[in-house]
Amino acid sequence: MSLLHAPKIGLGLAVLVPLLLLAGCATTDHPEAPSSVERTVLEQYVIGPGDSLQVSVRGNPDWSTGVAVRPDGQITTPLVEDVQASGRTPTELARTMEEELSRFLRDPIVTVMVTGFSGPFNRQIRVIGQAAEPQALQYGEDMSVMDVMIAVGGITDFAAGNRAVIVRHEDGERKQYRVRLDDLVNGGDISANVDMLPGDTLIIPERRF
Repeated sequence: MSLLHAPKIGLGLAVLVPLLLLAGCATTDHPEAPSSVERTVLEQYVIGPGDSLQVSVRGNPDWSTGVAVRPDGQITTPLVEDVQASGRTPTELARTMEEELSRFLRDPIVTVMVTGFSGPFNRQIRVIGQAAEPQALQYGEDMSVMDVMIAVGGITDFAAGNRAVIVRHEDGERKQYRVRLDDLVNGGDISANVDMLPGDTLIIPERRF
């Protein structure tokens, strides 16, 4: 079965870039992406803009709330305004909320749960161009380009899949690697599957007719 028909998941956030970027990355003179890379170890989840949080205050349901992390990385709850959430783990944010709420409650106990994941930008994978659902994905441990293709619903009929490019920052430089998405998605060639890293951008150009 083609990966194009695999279940679709993800937030569906469209990511737009200038057409010149797509044209510049549509060449095939880039080296092929390494099939495996040194993995990034994700120890604890770090909250990022766009995340959805459930902030629960034990014994005080009126002060418990669901909240989205704003683009500036902060949240606002019923009694506490403009608390920095981005860049913190849920546990760290819970301790901060307890400090803030201690002005109103004696020994508050707060739990923070992440109910919708976006994560920090440097832990996302961005997919642009001729994907069925271009979007930004939260990086998951051991994620490969096959996982990314399943998340975005595969490639469109207009995609030049074998001219797709991964843009990756390595050693302070931006490097580009070619990836054979058409062979992987439509041809079922597992050898075309490669590892992804946090911060990668996958660019899928349009086929030239």
